[in-house]
Amino acid sequence: MGKTNKLNIITKKLSPKKGQNGRKFAPSKGKKRSVASPRRRSKIKPLLTLRPWQIFAALGALLLLVLVPYIIHKRGETGARVPTGNWSYTIDISHHNSTITWDSLAVCIDARGRTSRDVLKAKRVFPVSSVIIKASEGISLKDKDFADNWTNALSHGIRRGAYHFFRTSTDPAAQARNFIEAVGPLSKGDLPPVLDLETIHKGCSAKQLCERAIIWLKAVEKHYGVKPVVYTGDSFLKDYLSKEITDNYPVWIAHYKTDSPVYQDWIMWQFTDEAVVRGIRGKVDLSVSPVK
Repeated sequence: MGKTNKLNIITKKLSPKKGQNGRKFAPSKGKKRSVASPRRRSKIKPLLTLRPWQIFAALGALLLLVLVPYIIHKRGETGARVPTGNWSYTIDISHHNSTITWDSLAVCIDARGRTSRDVLKAKRVFPVSSVIIKASEGISLKDKDFADNWTNALSHGIRRGAYHFFRTSTDPAAQARNFIEAVGPLSKGDLPPVLDLETIHKGCSAKQLCERAIIWLKAVEKHYGVKPVVYTGDSFLKDYLSKEITDNYPVWIAHYKTDSPVYQDWIMWQFTDEAVVRGIRGKVDLSVSPVK
């Protein structure tokens, strides 16, 4: 390679560069400055900037959080509306109702006809006439709080009863034995045993359900010498229960948010599972029976 070629190389290195628009520019002197793109030079808007309606909405939500608990506290916690009638009142409980103040049990009804926890603001106050307690389920499960609830009801002078949650998928005779073992002997004044019929397992027909339920009912009736009560929902009775059951055993019907159950031949009506009863924390099932 000769001198001419070397000179050409040096000239190329020192010649001004061309930008994308074809204009020539010389290398900058001194401290290098970065050239920001137009997008990066634009002002960044604050992410937390709120519009007026958003501010008012946030303040409104905050106000509700403060006011609602205050209003509930002042007015007292309320529950379901009580149907019109002259009733005696029954609650049913299990281990899910863990906190019960037995000597405070009462059904308080406010001016709007709803159950209330505040006895001072109640327009009418009624005693809990009876309590029906879960004793067993299936062939082996026994409610862990049954013994305590059973004893407490008796010691506080509240008429008591026991119920069994029926499983169509297991032996009904074994279920009857499980119930009898859980409850033990009945005392004078105790309510008849209750069979809770509200579920059916896949593949079980209505006929099979009724046949199995009758085995339980007859076994328990034979043991205690009293005819058991059948608890069921209005629609479940219509869809699954035979006349052999409804004609031969008293029915405790469950039907919510209605003035009257569709099935009329009932001895007790559970009208809600959202009642507020003085002496029990949280919501509870509440039933009514006509006062004779």
